[in-house]
Amino acid sequence: MPNNQSSEPGTLFRAVLHPHRSLSKKGFLIVMLFLGVVSFIAGIAFLLMGAWPVFGFFGLDVLAVYVAFKLNYRDAKAHEIIEITPSKLLLTKVTAKGATQSIEFNPYWVRLRLDEMPDGRAGLVFILHGRETAFGNHLNHDERRDFARVLGGVLANVRSSGPPPVFEPAV
Repeated sequence: MPNNQSSEPGTLFRAVLHPHRSLSKKGFLIVMLFLGVVSFIAGIAFLLMGAWPVFGFFGLDVLAVYVAFKLNYRDAKAHEIIEITPSKLLLTKVTAKGATQSIEFNPYWVRLRLDEMPDGRAGLVFILHGRETAFGNHLNHDERRDFARVLGGVLANVRSSGPPPVFEPAV
């Protein structure tokens, strides 16, 4: 289940990364009504010409589009939460079905890496003790670059303003 509670006391930074969906519920209804009406009218025309099986295929097309949109909206429930306190960085990944996976990092030792590809793509990775954890897959490539800049600044502030870090042996 997503963490719907307010962030814990002492939280310096909190971000919730959601996938972008450009079509609202109202827009979905309009698209489906338009598609249904057009398919019904075209199906009736084929029915009157004697090509009655085509009418059923128009219905299947509308059903396929409906199912694809519903799966897309279900997947939009997936998100990631990044919280930074003076003592920890917590990355919580929530799947579309609500399963959560939380990974805790020490903000003094974790490194943020922005992987820049020659074709313009970008990826975000936390690195701690040689273990890499990718995140931010819901963001587009430009948003990943912007988020890396902001998150890198927050981590730099945490490292410069807190107590000296305690050594953490590799696990």
